[in-house]
Amino acid sequence: MGKGYAEGPAAEGAEAARERGDHLARPAAAIMRRIVLGSTKDDPSQHVLGYADEIDADQLFASGKAWGIKIVNAVE
Repeated sequence: MGKGYAEGPAAEGAEAARERGDHLARPAAAIMRRIVLGSTKDDPSQHVLGYADEIDADQLFASGKAWGIKIVNAVE
């Protein structure tokens, strides 16, 4: 005699979820931040100038303080 709720599609779905590891804790998502890379008179090699939300890359370039500016995503 069947067990009712312990058989059929619902039970198969629950077993599949356990096999996938749905019950396990997920790692925290990586926080992405945009950084500004560029060259300056003091350091002509390309290096990190700062975070894009903290400095104005256009203003740095227009003032001549930095050149070769590139904005990239980075994991914080």
